[in-house]
Amino acid sequence: MGDSALLIGDEVVLDLIESTVLEAFENAGITATSVTFNGEASTTEIERIADEATDHNTDIVVGAGGGKAIDTAKGVGDTLGIATVSMPTVASTDAPTSSLSVIYSEEGEFEEYRFYDSHPNLVLVDTELIAAAPTSFFVSGVGDALATWFEADAAYQATDGENFFGGRPTRGGHVLAKHCYETVRKHAHSAIRAVENDAVTESVEAVTEANTLLSGLGFENGGIAAAHSIHNGLTQLEATHGASHGEKVSIGTIAQLVLEGRSTAFIEEIVAFSREAGLPVTLAEIGLDDPSSDQLARVAEAACAEGETIYNEPFEIEPSAVADAIRTADAIGHTTSE
Repeated sequence: MGDSALLIGDEVVLDLIESTVLEAFENAGITATSVTFNGEASTTEIERIADEATDHNTDIVVGAGGGKAIDTAKGVGDTLGIATVSMPTVASTDAPTSSLSVIYSEEGEFEEYRFYDSHPNLVLVDTELIAAAPTSFFVSGVGDALATWFEADAAYQATDGENFFGGRPTRGGHVLAKHCYETVRKHAHSAIRAVENDAVTESVEAVTEANTLLSGLGFENGGIAAAHSIHNGLTQLEATHGASHGEKVSIGTIAQLVLEGRSTAFIEEIVAFSREAGLPVTLAEIGLDDPSSDQLARVAEAACAEGETIYNEPFEIEPSAVADAIRTADAIGHTTSE
């Protein structure tokens, strides 16, 4: 891929893997250095690290850590036209495999999806690192992966549903999204127990693949819908900034099921599965204690902004219906936890 590499990771990640990665590059005859990621996948951060990469004549950028560090690396790679490597140290999102970045403001509010002409050149996952990371990251990945099938199926059913390439959702993406769901439902709870004990089992391998690869292929080729739009809306409230991507998506998934009119029994089944996995099922669990009608309206308006993926749902969408779905999902979460 090249002769000079730049490793991007936050302080915690660099403490874990920096010496090993830089030594490996050196042994392979590749010049390498590192830069500390400041924590937000923002335009400012991408530009800052791109300048660092230019100063070092970098032709390979390696994003290590979680989704935001990897999305930043993809942005740097695209800006400079150089090779990109995803090296997730947590199985928390499907960012490592995708050809896009989710861009946030410096304050953590969702701004846009940035699309690229190519996917990362390499995705390298070490399940020992995944299992050794805090369990909350793994659980967050389950929340993100769980949404994949519901969203891809909505886009597939919609007459004008689109995938992330601007075309119709593919049959292959639809099947992979369903397999992602089935894998998570079958293996997640066992895998989480293993990760809590820093153990690598077949279930950990299965869920790592689902969180990282199946979800990535499923959402790009199959499309996403209400769950991620509601996530994006929730980021507009500062109180949710302490919750991870997958945790906010978990709330979005339950709200999507309400919006779609799924049966009470099925929604409660998903809520029970999510709770046992350690995912939030109420707004209070992501920082929104007793949200006001104005706050929910703000979330719903942002979720329904022009260009949002909520319009992949196979019916007309109104912000008021979205706010009601979020409120109802929260009530179901509270009821089933009592």
